[in-house]
Amino acid sequence: MIEGHGDDSYRYQDIRLNFSSNIYSHADLDGLQAYLHDKMEVLSSYPEPEATTLAAELAQWHHIDPDCVMVTSGATEAIYLVAHAYNGQHTQVLQPTFREYADACVMNGCKVSAIYQLPTQCEKFRIDNRVDLLWICNPNNPTGNILDKSYLQNLIEANPQVTFIIDQSYEDFVMKPLFSASEALQYDNLLLLHSLTKRYCVPGIRLGYITAAPHLLRHLRTHKMPWSVNALAIEAGHYLLEHGIGGVPPISDYLQEAQRLRDSLIATGAVDVWETSTHFMLAQLRMGKASALKDWLAMQHGILIRDASNFDGLDNRFFRVAAQLPAENDCLVAAINEWMLT
Repeated sequence: MIEGHGDDSYRYQDIRLNFSSNIYSHADLDGLQAYLHDKMEVLSSYPEPEATTLAAELAQWHHIDPDCVMVTSGATEAIYLVAHAYNGQHTQVLQPTFREYADACVMNGCKVSAIYQLPTQCEKFRIDNRVDLLWICNPNNPTGNILDKSYLQNLIEANPQVTFIIDQSYEDFVMKPLFSASEALQYDNLLLLHSLTKRYCVPGIRLGYITAAPHLLRHLRTHKMPWSVNALAIEAGHYLLEHGIGGVPPISDYLQEAQRLRDSLIATGAVDVWETSTHFMLAQLRMGKASALKDWLAMQHGILIRDASNFDGLDNRFFRVAAQLPAENDCLVAAINEWMLT
């Protein structure tokens, strides 16, 4: 289960700047909050067993059939649901990445192996014939890198025996092309995971969905528990799809600021930062432990970062941050410069 995740501010007092979760912290949620305040009567009735009205709205939004959409309680429920539906099978996880893919599969009796490189064109894109499922996070958490869509198309087409689970939770925070929901339906072996939680910066509302060919979702539905998505989350989904949120900068501006933060972190001389195609980035301390830096930043400056040492393949020097406002990003960099002198 999830342990050592981002946004663990409950462990500290007086956190004022949160870089630890891959969420933009300054979205304007006033409209959503007012809407939900007026919808409190839904608490007295059961929600829809499968959030079918919200699934229909998402289908219309993506221009696909409602049978190709399944709403879940965040992308995390989708992960555990898929692992449960394919229990006992041989699964591979492209690492380093979100550990819940492997944890969910282990919980459901799957044989899990880690891979760090996918097959190339020279290898005819072929995956080991013993593999039943392959999990890919794209854009990847925690690295921020993106696999090219044309490469993934070749990979999926070359391996019809493998069911691919591609988690696109951060798809709204990139400018490079990714699979659309309608494109995913062209494949009989592809499940796409999406996150309204991430898209609309509402981590307190667990809301995600899966898009896939109908026969794949029919299989998942035989394993899905009813009422997993609560009534307020469904109402939030209705509102967000119609109205969206304010306060989030244009993606081009936001990614430009993220690159400025990356350059500033490198300029401290304390860290190396991996290249990223999105708003968050993976950094590696040249000296010291990420856990020590995290505690010092939290206690001395009220700044929270994500200790990334629990990602498979990463050691205790790694941490992850998501870009926020320019002034806040400058505060983080200044605090790390101060930490170097302690």
